[in-house]
Amino acid sequence: MRRGITATALVATLALAATACGGDEETGEGKSSGELSGTVTWWDTSTVGSEDKVFKKIAEGFEKEHPKVDVKYVNVPFGEAQNKFKNAAQSGSGAPDVIRSEVAWTPEFADLGYLAPLDGTAALKDQGDFLEQAAASTKYKDKTYAVPQVIDSMGIFYNKKIFADAGVEVPKTIADLKTVSEKIKKKTGKTGLYLRGDDAYWFLSFLYGEGGDLVDAKSKTVTVDKPEGVKAFETVKDLVDSGAAKTDATDGWENMQSSFKDGKVAMMINGPWAVADTLTGKEFTDKANLGIAPVPAGSAAQGAPQGGHNLAVYAGSKNLDASYAFVDYMTSVQSQAQTAGELNLLPTRTSAYAKQEAVDSEIVQFFKPVVETAVERPWIPETGSLFAPLVTEYTKVLTGQTTPEKAASATGDSYRKLLKGWK
Repeated sequence: MRRGITATALVATLALAATACGGDEETGEGKSSGELSGTVTWWDTSTVGSEDKVFKKIAEGFEKEHPKVDVKYVNVPFGEAQNKFKNAAQSGSGAPDVIRSEVAWTPEFADLGYLAPLDGTAALKDQGDFLEQAAASTKYKDKTYAVPQVIDSMGIFYNKKIFADAGVEVPKTIADLKTVSEKIKKKTGKTGLYLRGDDAYWFLSFLYGEGGDLVDAKSKTVTVDKPEGVKAFETVKDLVDSGAAKTDATDGWENMQSSFKDGKVAMMINGPWAVADTLTGKEFTDKANLGIAPVPAGSAAQGAPQGGHNLAVYAGSKNLDASYAFVDYMTSVQSQAQTAGELNLLPTRTSAYAKQEAVDSEIVQFFKPVVETAVERPWIPETGSLFAPLVTEYTKVLTGQTTPEKAASATGDSYRKLLKGWK
């Protein structure tokens, strides 16, 4: 799950009003004498400057196989894509034929009626080859509304040289993290951890580490304000207050990445989607200097959230056949192997892990067992909406504007307003 690339970094890529026209007259019917044709507009939400180049190249391969199909590639900032798609789909104007959807968006879009069911279509082939946890996010009310493209989780990225200079080992627990950070500060003058403070997805590993969760979907119970949730807020606050970590309230992605790439901090929490960008930093001219380890365990458990992206087809597309074929191509074993090799992104197909590109990627091999034990979020329509109230309180805790107890309580109250009838 790639989260939080800032809009300012990507705004130059947007030309949505002019190009994102999956449902307009330019799209065409999609078939001519049995051959795919017409236009497929694709909203890609991947990282500009690294991931986007590879995905665009793969999409061009689809055009070569289907020369009468024109794929209109539009890179939409991740932080804007969810609402842009909902607004376009609701108005019936400007929605793409295919969208790269964060896993939590899929059930929401399906519940709103904005996605085409894919069961029995050309988009959904060899379903048994998909990782079970990846396929889970594509289902809603016993129908399939997306195809999993990549799966991910999070780990600790660390600078091996700084660790060697400070004479420390990779922290396995939060207590270790504080000790290691203190030694790094004393020996090198650098801060131990950059803790992203403007995106609550970065809070989840700490919540899971204390044995908590946002909600319990089976019992329809809000759980973020239980003692485990309070403890998680206390944990992140203590990391900042103690000096073990530095944080931010805005531009978190840019600040975190630049601090780590420039060697100003020794560690950050991130996922495989960040590897390509991280390796462009001056500290990682020698790629071997980048170390990755599981996120440190809390007092109750060790866990990181399951993330990833699915490809979904807009229900109002006027070129469904070509759109289905495009989704199949972009999620094929070969396409996934290519992204594993060039971007270190984890495939969602079991057979793709046997491809040489995936075998040769140390990052893919590291994250595969992490993903297999990652904590699934509830696949309910409201999952994506749970982060807005959470990030408000998370940021306030990290910046000293509220207490952990008040933050957990306020988040729980917001959830019960959002989830009607939940306890």
